[in-house]
Amino acid sequence: MIILDEIKQELAGYAPKLSELYDVLEIDANKVKLKELQDKTLGSDFWNDSDNSQKVLKEIKSIEDTIKSYTDTKDKYDEISLMLELAEEDDDESLAVEAKTELKKFADNLDALTITTLLTGEYDRNNAIVSFHPGAGGTEAQDWAEMLLRMYTRYAEKHDFKVMMLDYLEGGEAGIKSAAILIEGRNAYGFLKSEAGIHRLVRISPFDSSGSRHTSFAAVDVMPEIDDSTPVEIKPDDIKMDTYRASGAGGQHINKTDSAVRITHIPTGIVCSCQTQRSQHQNRDYAMKMLKAKLIEIKEREHLEKIEDIKGEHKEIAWGAQIRSYVFMPYTLVKDHRTNCEVKNVESVMNGNIDPFIDAYLKKEIKQ
Repeated sequence: MIILDEIKQELAGYAPKLSELYDVLEIDANKVKLKELQDKTLGSDFWNDSDNSQKVLKEIKSIEDTIKSYTDTKDKYDEISLMLELAEEDDDESLAVEAKTELKKFADNLDALTITTLLTGEYDRNNAIVSFHPGAGGTEAQDWAEMLLRMYTRYAEKHDFKVMMLDYLEGGEAGIKSAAILIEGRNAYGFLKSEAGIHRLVRISPFDSSGSRHTSFAAVDVMPEIDDSTPVEIKPDDIKMDTYRASGAGGQHINKTDSAVRITHIPTGIVCSCQTQRSQHQNRDYAMKMLKAKLIEIKEREHLEKIEDIKGEHKEIAWGAQIRSYVFMPYTLVKDHRTNCEVKNVESVMNGNIDPFIDAYLKKEIKQ
């Protein structure tokens, strides 16, 4: 069968990539390290230090996930190889066709796993805090910011990430004045860090009865969630905390008490808010987490020695600074201006299918 020969040849072409991935992921070394860490958990004093025990358990989970990801991919390769052997023995073309379908899934999984090897940053494996801020333009920009909030929520759901609303301030007529979400999942920050920047929308405005075309901007900010084991020095005198009554999409605990918290870091002017937790104390903890994450993210990006060196950011949410354009009219196209990656199916992108842009950015960064 011609089709069988083609599939066998294609499958064989993936063998070197699979072998290389085994080395890059350091599967042998990780198996040894996993055994050492698991032995640590059996120690009689392991649970005496809660912070250290949680750190060890987190590392165990990370290594287990890495090994499982590779093992599952290798098992799929062997499964397809066996299917091809049976198809050849039985001269079964239908089995060969099935193998071809499975090969496509295998190739996609192999590509996705290979992309994760590009995540080498210190915080890439962390959860991600994503915040949204509309640019000038009132209702139009606020609606665009909410559309982006929905897009990243859909992206998270497609990747089996958990999404928690941290802050949500409704717009006047529609959309949002600001919002922040926590996206929990392995490598969430590593993937989503590429999405930080200004996003531009071109469409016929649903809020303009004349049917004219509008251009809107919104900023997306992405920070790694920082756990308590990461040392971040923030002086108490540098913090201003305000409390207010929560409002918006926060669930049953919204609008009952002045539990919402807004924290301002005076030296930089950075403001972080949280209003969706049950108590003022919980909201303050999350707001402080967001502030620490923002300070560390800026420090890492600007290659600064100390948090104190951060002067704050004053980037205008407008023309000339956008990282990506979403054009709904007169044609449909989403284009990333950093990588020139383009997708014509705008609806698919708005439904969370942004992996082509993320993958292109990570591949470009590794080459630099």
